[in-house]
Amino acid sequence: MSIVDNKVLDPKLVANVDADLQPTKKRIMGSVSYAASFMGGCVSIGTFSMGAALIGTLTVAQAIIAMCIGCLVIAVALAIIGECGHEYGIPFTVQLRSSFGTTGVKIPGVLRGLPAIVWFGYQSWVGAGAINSCLKILFGFDNLPIIYALFTISVIFVVIAACDISERVEADYRNVIPLPHEIVMVDGNSFVVEKDTRILYPEDNVLLERNAQFLAGYIEETTGRRLKVEPGQGGNDENVIMLGLDASIDNPEGYELTVLPDRVTIKGQAANGVFYGLQTLRKSVPAIAYGSDIILPAAVIKDAPRFAYRGMMLDVGRHFFSVDFVKRYIDLLAMHNMNYFHWHLTEDQGWRIEIKKYPRLTEIGSIRKETGIGASRTEFDGKPYGGFYTQDEIREIVKYAQERYVTVIPEIDLPGHMLAALAAYPELGCTGGPYEVACHWGVFPDVLCLGNEKTYEFLEGVLSEVIELFPSKYIHIGGDEAPRTRWEMCPKCQGLAKKEGLRTDRKHSTEDRLQSYCMKRIERYLNERGRQIIGWDEILEGDVAPNATVMSWRGIRGGIKAAKLKHDVIMTPNDYMYFDYYQSDDKAQEPLAMGSGVTVEKVYGFEPVATELEKEEKKYILGVQANVWTEYIATPEHVEYMMVPRIAALAEVQWMMPEEKDYQEFLKRLSSLVGFYKRESVNYAKHVLMK
Repeated sequence: MSIVDNKVLDPKLVANVDADLQPTKKRIMGSVSYAASFMGGCVSIGTFSMGAALIGTLTVAQAIIAMCIGCLVIAVALAIIGECGHEYGIPFTVQLRSSFGTTGVKIPGVLRGLPAIVWFGYQSWVGAGAINSCLKILFGFDNLPIIYALFTISVIFVVIAACDISERVEADYRNVIPLPHEIVMVDGNSFVVEKDTRILYPEDNVLLERNAQFLAGYIEETTGRRLKVEPGQGGNDENVIMLGLDASIDNPEGYELTVLPDRVTIKGQAANGVFYGLQTLRKSVPAIAYGSDIILPAAVIKDAPRFAYRGMMLDVGRHFFSVDFVKRYIDLLAMHNMNYFHWHLTEDQGWRIEIKKYPRLTEIGSIRKETGIGASRTEFDGKPYGGFYTQDEIREIVKYAQERYVTVIPEIDLPGHMLAALAAYPELGCTGGPYEVACHWGVFPDVLCLGNEKTYEFLEGVLSEVIELFPSKYIHIGGDEAPRTRWEMCPKCQGLAKKEGLRTDRKHSTEDRLQSYCMKRIERYLNERGRQIIGWDEILEGDVAPNATVMSWRGIRGGIKAAKLKHDVIMTPNDYMYFDYYQSDDKAQEPLAMGSGVTVEKVYGFEPVATELEKEEKKYILGVQANVWTEYIATPEHVEYMMVPRIAALAEVQWMMPEEKDYQEFLKRLSSLVGFYKRESVNYAKHVLMK
């Protein structure tokens, strides 16, 4: 991988970076009881004072007075130390704990605890000096080192007492996005997740073992405690969370979550169903509850998704994003119960996937000499920009996604949007070039020459490596925005059209049928290797490839047409599902974006299954996807800003039945999910949260 240039965060986004993260942590993490700390300190002072009286260092009267003075000093010390702690963003007991790395505050461990440690030392000296002065005036006793030692030990006892206090937070299953289909609260005591709770999985089940480790990680992120994970069936064990499989659950991705006083069971027809049960459990409790026990009210939850395809797309062609950010993107998909990541890997502005047979694709095609400024086609920044993913990096990302039950669908966009490839291999174009990697956005006339047999040799060579890297049954081959002008004038293309009998009729031109020829030929190549194609709805212009899945982006009409032709459909209409579009009508206050406004409410209100489809035709609507095109999105922070929280609205469109949805109730539940965004420092947009 290489990155030639990095973009600077748009100033309009800076104002939207979450400034409330630390205050929220203060409020949640500041739950240590000062009253209990005071009592613990008094007990310890009393113990040492009476001990001093027993060994003759102090008389009983002196010991009682010392104890009273010590308690007073501790009360003052707690107040002062508490205020100091809040100045540093966390209360004093959690500051000490954070020096051991258990709170998850993202500051280096030693530095996190240093302010508290220094303050403790100072306050102990002040407190000891006050006690020693009182004893000296009243009784003539003057031994500051002994008093300091006793006082310091007492403060340590105070901290230990305070840190041992476990608060409790209660889960709310009706406060989850997406909302489960069926939640039945049952009589009986709640289950309490505490530090001794164990997570069990069936022995030798690798997938459920990994799920169990995920659950342990989720609980640790929330509470700071890592539960023990081990194989086992539960039997008569108590205080356990058990993961398992149940073939009687109808939906392949469905799950049942049962909470009893002595155990919790999460079962799915398959391991991915269990994973979605974990997501519901994870999101039902506050994002931050450090040191707390979790109360799970007794309940039975039965849930399954409405659609089998629940996806998001990321364009890395216009702007390149690191492996770490792609993983973070996948994590956001998994949190929202999504199971497909559509990865747009090739564009006019950059080729982002290493192909060993064609090394110039990344040597030349991955780098543009400069980038257009904003929407301009005449002003440029003068800086080379590029990057690509090595095959090892792609395998790493695919594996990471698989572990979270997300399938990665690669897109090699053809025959248009191929300028980066033509710059590397100009013989594949109708004119022979020269070509260069595009430096601005738009649709370009130069496309692959469909009458050149070398084009198909090239495409098959590329796709042979793609299918080795991506186990997905789907390979997206684009098909969008391919101008016909070069083909009209190209002798090779017209020769192929004549040879294959591709003629113009009332509906389609010869060149439309040329593209259909290309798409069908590539589909046949992939079908023979056990894969299926997805194409944008332009593939309907001509003779659609027989087994193609259509991704309807120019509204829903293409999807309706495809379903009536008995083709599988993924709905991703630009006026509802393009997350690179403005998300507010106040465009002056937003970073530069595409299109018109696509608000959270508009996303939430989208219905993917058109009423005009017959019952038998509706089954061809596989699901819904939103897209993040990155012409004007150059940084991870900007991607997150455009994506979140619209992704939460999308999640309920994908998962819930239409009659179950309620936008106002969704907004109430969104406030809970925002806690997770804050904890993970996601740069979410706040438009709907400020109303």
